[in-house]
Amino acid sequence: MSNEAQISKLKLSTRILASVERIGNKLPDPAMLFIVLLFAVWVLSWLLSFVTFNVVDPRTNELLVVNNLLSGSAITEFTSVMVTNFSHFHPVGVVLVAMLGIGVAEHTGFINSGLRALLSITPIRLLTPMVIFAGIVSHSAADAGYVLVIPLGGVIFYAAGRHPLAGIAAAFAGVSGGFSANFVPSSLDPLLQGLSQAGAQILDPSIVLNPLNNYFFTTASSFLIIGLGWYVTDKIVEPRLKSTQVDGNLKDLPTMQALEPNERKGLHAAGIVFLLGIVILIITAWPTNSPWRDATGDLTSGNAPMMRSIVPLIFLMFIIPGYVYGIAAGTVKSSKDVIEGMTNAMHQMAYYLVIMFFIAQFVYSFGQSNLGILLALQGAAALKALAMPSYITIVGVVLLTAFINIFVGSSSAKWGLLASIFVPMLMQLGISPDLTQAAYRVGDSSTNIITPLLPYFPLVVVYCQRYVKNTGIGTVTAMMLPYSVTFLIAWTAFLLLYTFSGLPLGIQSSYTYP
Repeated sequence: MSNEAQISKLKLSTRILASVERIGNKLPDPAMLFIVLLFAVWVLSWLLSFVTFNVVDPRTNELLVVNNLLSGSAITEFTSVMVTNFSHFHPVGVVLVAMLGIGVAEHTGFINSGLRALLSITPIRLLTPMVIFAGIVSHSAADAGYVLVIPLGGVIFYAAGRHPLAGIAAAFAGVSGGFSANFVPSSLDPLLQGLSQAGAQILDPSIVLNPLNNYFFTTASSFLIIGLGWYVTDKIVEPRLKSTQVDGNLKDLPTMQALEPNERKGLHAAGIVFLLGIVILIITAWPTNSPWRDATGDLTSGNAPMMRSIVPLIFLMFIIPGYVYGIAAGTVKSSKDVIEGMTNAMHQMAYYLVIMFFIAQFVYSFGQSNLGILLALQGAAALKALAMPSYITIVGVVLLTAFINIFVGSSSAKWGLLASIFVPMLMQLGISPDLTQAAYRVGDSSTNIITPLLPYFPLVVVYCQRYVKNTGIGTVTAMMLPYSVTFLIAWTAFLLLYTFSGLPLGIQSSYTYP
């Protein structure tokens, strides 16, 4: 390719990236977006309340009627339940409880030390998969991967004589590209499950989904993402970076500090307590008459206390080892340190709570108006008329989500809207809420790493600039594009193979399709 062609291609990619950034910046904040959508639902319900639809409501077996939310009685009812809409909104409580425990583990240094220990003992030949693995595991600690694992990826690659930008790319691929792949349950699982459940209950109010409804799939996906990321890093990204000179100030480059003796002591103590907790849980759940089981002796049903305790178990899984680590390592001096960790975690959730308030009002209004069930029934009828195979529909959900993700970075905001539409619609076609949610997770994760609108994207650019001064948004996007394309194609194919092989996506609750 000639120099002129290369310059022209570079200008085209720069223009495309600039357009994406410009369009994305014009979108309202996710919270404001749901305020606009809430008003749109009210107005649309008023207009469509005058229309007679020849559609039978499967919940009542009567003709469906769109309820006017701008009537006096509807407005007063809305104001009377506004508080409970928010306080009883499932994703709010479960995420906050999980984050209380994770906040303690992060504040005491347990998570930080654990990730550093994991990376420090890795052989050079396994450096790439271990960095990606550390990025995936870091999801359990909310945004810890962005501020810890990604810069450490550059540090350990540079220390091993490899290109530091390749280490940053591999870590970024694990942390953000593999956002929905994880071995360890995290706060994301109950968050998405709660929104999926709210969408499913538009069609059937009795449906209750399990917080681990995608756990088996996300666990299997971890191996896929590690393998794909390993190949892309070593065979595509790093060879391209060989001509990119490291020109940062070597004195200012970050270093990965070795674990201090107190940190090692803390990790040993926390590890013992964690394993002891797992053993106790297994022993107490093993008997057929265990109080963890339901009345029939089933451990995995939706009524089993074990399944209804998933979020509290996540809370305990982090807070107890985190506290023990702090005591042994000396980072916890009194109970105030534990409360401070919880408080800091809640500070980080302030924006989440603002978004959830408006999503809760939107979901309530969308359901009360019957617009959700109307859209689900009409959309399902249209899809049935097209007679498309179910796998085409699943691929469509993945691709649409991947495209929207380029402009709207908030996972909860996107799924808060899409779940209300996709979940009931695809239930009408016999596609479970669990599968619809899994398709969303694949699309949402795959394009995280190429959108400049990701809140942490500029931070990744800064990490790269420590090593290569002229790194820009286009540089990072071009570096991460092979991961994004590979993940999107291979992960979608993996979802289809996984689903049609009959393997369970996760621990499912029982429900019937209309």
